[in-house]
Amino acid sequence: MALTPFTRTLAAAVSDAAPDRPAGQLIVAAVLGIAVIVILITWMKLHPFLSLTIGALATGAIAGMDIGASVTSFSTGFGSTMGGVGILIALGAIYGKLLADSGGADRIVDTLVSRASARSLPWVMGLIGAVIGLPMFFEVGLVLLVPVIILVARRSGQSLMRIAIPTLAGLSAMHGLVPPHPGPLAAIDALGANLGLTLAFGVIVAIPAVIISGPLFARFAARWVDVPVPELFVSAEDSGDEPTRRPSFGATLISILLPVFLMLAKAIADIVAARSDAPWKVALDFLGTPVIALLIAVIAGFFILGRGAGFTREKVNGIVGSSLGPIAGILLIVGAGGGFKQVLVDTGIGEVIAQFVSGSSVSVLILAWLVAVVIRIATGSATVATITAAGILQPLTETLDSPMVALLVLAIGSGSVFLSHVNDAGFWLIKEYFGLSIPQTLKSWTVLECLISVTGLAGTLLLSLVV
Repeated sequence: MALTPFTRTLAAAVSDAAPDRPAGQLIVAAVLGIAVIVILITWMKLHPFLSLTIGALATGAIAGMDIGASVTSFSTGFGSTMGGVGILIALGAIYGKLLADSGGADRIVDTLVSRASARSLPWVMGLIGAVIGLPMFFEVGLVLLVPVIILVARRSGQSLMRIAIPTLAGLSAMHGLVPPHPGPLAAIDALGANLGLTLAFGVIVAIPAVIISGPLFARFAARWVDVPVPELFVSAEDSGDEPTRRPSFGATLISILLPVFLMLAKAIADIVAARSDAPWKVALDFLGTPVIALLIAVIAGFFILGRGAGFTREKVNGIVGSSLGPIAGILLIVGAGGGFKQVLVDTGIGEVIAQFVSGSSVSVLILAWLVAVVIRIATGSATVATITAAGILQPLTETLDSPMVALLVLAIGSGSVFLSHVNDAGFWLIKEYFGLSIPQTLKSWTVLECLISVTGLAGTLLLSLVV
């Protein structure tokens, strides 16, 4: 029987593998390791941190690694990931909590909505979701914006889906495509991508994704899912939880965009600077380093947001302390994902896959998207999908230039949000918050996520033609 291009490429990859670890064994180890993680998360309902830890050790054992070497590899990957990404996640959580508790987020929302017409309101809500989602984790932004969505829908008289879908689209697109969210940050760290470049490309790709999956899709979702506005949710102002003072709109917007501006300035300096030792470039390189940029944003937030809301020093310290507990799970998941990635790298599984991909006709961006899609559908976690796909594809970065590595991050991020369904915590949050049935959630939220994913891939592929 004649070999197909696919089987010929796979056979070549197998024959080129290291003799002490046959490629067939390594491929089986990767497949079974991922299967263990999927089964533990979806069937056994085990926490992703434990699932990733067990799956990583199982992968090493099946690949023929000594158990001590597997543990060392996992620990090394966990530590390096936490050192690179964990600090950023912690700083982002502190800032997000400060933004919410100070009333700065409400100030942004109130100002934009008060100036919007009935026709432009869905577009404004998409912008709000994107702006609020830029520095926040998806779950934090969702909890913050749900009362706003309900209040705006009730006061405007528009369909709940016309208001909710654009807002969720902005929030989700930022979560999947734009750092400093955990998934993109983990992929950037694993693949060695340029953060500023990835951020710039991510914003470019996210804009059409938000438009298509948000205001445009909302017209159809409003007809498919015609539900009343829930009576259970009120705004922060109506509930009495809002601070007596709030920072101004301009000050809040500056605070939100400050770390983004610093990281983008560093990326631009890397491109246009004629000398790497020029004083202004050295300064921007320092200020645009992710840890420094987010640290500056947090410190600036103490004054801009904290003082703007009339917070005492003790109140600000209390916000810092209360912001860190809820992200413990996220930190452990990201760290364990880094450990699993390192096991994949140390066993040589990534090299086998890289050899296979390099000899195939499949675009590396499409392949990255497909890998993330499969893991996302199976596990229900965008973060797990992102960090696992990044670990598998990490060896490919050795043959790619910096812009293509950034696009590889976006392809993985696009795939990581595909087809949210019943194994995704976000699916149930949306269902319960808006009083939807499972079919209604599938016709609204799930379709929205698929549109973001496909549009994100299309935008990434188009960018690859010009960079």
